[in-house]
Amino acid sequence: MSQQAHPLSEAAEPETPHLDFAGTTPYEDYVRADVLTHLQHTLSDDPGEMVFLVTTQVMELWFTVIVHEWETAARALRSDDVQVAIDALKRSVRELEALNASWQPLGQLTPAQFNSYRSALGEGSGFQSAMYRRMEFLLGEKSASMLVPHRGAPRVHAELEKALHEPSLYDEVVRLLARRGYAIPEEVLGRDVSRRHEPSDAVEAAWTAVYSGDQNAELARLGEALTDVAELVWRWRNDHLVATRRAMGAKPGTGGSAGVAWLEKRAQKNVFPELWTARSHV
Repeated sequence: MSQQAHPLSEAAEPETPHLDFAGTTPYEDYVRADVLTHLQHTLSDDPGEMVFLVTTQVMELWFTVIVHEWETAARALRSDDVQVAIDALKRSVRELEALNASWQPLGQLTPAQFNSYRSALGEGSGFQSAMYRRMEFLLGEKSASMLVPHRGAPRVHAELEKALHEPSLYDEVVRLLARRGYAIPEEVLGRDVSRRHEPSDAVEAAWTAVYSGDQNAELARLGEALTDVAELVWRWRNDHLVATRRAMGAKPGTGGSAGVAWLEKRAQKNVFPELWTARSHV
């Protein structure tokens, strides 16, 4: 008896992707690539300025997603969902690694190369980045004066003002420790959250207890995720310092900052300080 070949038994020819769309492609509709790739408007004839501009824009995109992760973590902690917070923090660790790698295209700039387009920056400076400021606020590095540069942009100013007066990510962590039975005094829990977090002996003692007991495995995992974040923030600040030192030495920075001297001061600060000092007591 003859057998008719089943169509599926025949080797299928590779299909050509669908190429004909009535409007823009679905990829473009979702990613907005045409918008992203036409945001680069250099102000000098130096070819190196394009690298500087694109790298800076990429940094802004990483700031945006990291803020999203940390806000997700803060909301989860308010709801006592520690695992969701840990997951968001772990994602942000990979994003911080990518953010820090952004220094590589800029880290080898000589003073002459940077000077060739530095004047195009005018008074522009990275400390004026609103999204980076939101990152700092979430870490507990609050400062009302840092809203001043954004008074001319109402939406940005309102977003920053809201972030200034909301509990930071670390504030939510400390409140979680209190709900889990650790002795956090009211002056810490009820502090003005629009001000910079200051190290607390009580918070240090709580972290010491977390790391000293097997029954606190979930909180210890949270502590380690936060420590990973803190370490990479420290590396970001130091990589910024080194890149600036190579490109411009000790000259004043753009935007009126003290340049390297200001960055050196920033690099000396630890994020989530009690997580570091508690380790001496475990």
